Amino acid sequence: MLTLLLSPSNIRRIQILPMIIFKKLLFLSYLFISAQSYSQQRFFAEKAIVSFFSDAVVEDISATNEKVTSIFDAVSGEVAYLMNIKDFQFPNKLMQVHFNEKYMESEKYPKSSFQGKISGFSLNATGKQDVKASGKLTIHGVTKNIEAPGTVEVNGNRLTVKSKFTVKLLDYNIKVPQIVWQNIAQQVEVTVDFVYRPL
Repeated sequence: MLTLLLSPSNIRRIQILPMIIFKKLLFLSYLFISAQSYSQQRFFAEKAIVSFFSDAVVEDISATNEKVTSIFDAVSGEVAYLMNIKDFQFPNKLMQVHFNEKYMESEKYPKSSFQGKISGFSLNATGKQDVKASGKLTIHGVTKNIEAPGTVEVNGNRLTVKSKFTVKLLDYNIKVPQIVWQNIAQQVEVTVDFVYRPL
């Protein structure tokens, strides 16, 4: 029995076995490191705020949405965010009702989104970087291509993304009643402030 176990073919198998185990462990380690590295390149917004301001003749209009969902791929630059229109909060509740019912028609067009890319950003760079976001912005059921300047700042494993751009109401078929036309600006300034963490 011992002679059979110690035959040349069995001895060779015993010698090769540790190498096979080593190669499998090496492969598993590579998969783990690759998955970990990839996950560190994709980010989810732990804080995402979109606000807007309109300089009106009678009364300035402002609102903030703090329930925005966003994902950012730091390697490809692809970025997307989604929000519910009704989550915009106004200092004036009556203004909030008018915003949802008369202008944005939130029941019919409940969401707004952006999908595009951020260019000019490097995950390995330090400090604040000037970038440009370009892609498709959907508001009120209308999708338009836009470009917006912004900044990205790396803080440890967090990324802070900020941008400010102008949206014209007519571009998105948002109609202002004639009776209040002079009281409401025909464009609004949109501010984006996101803080991302690794997925």
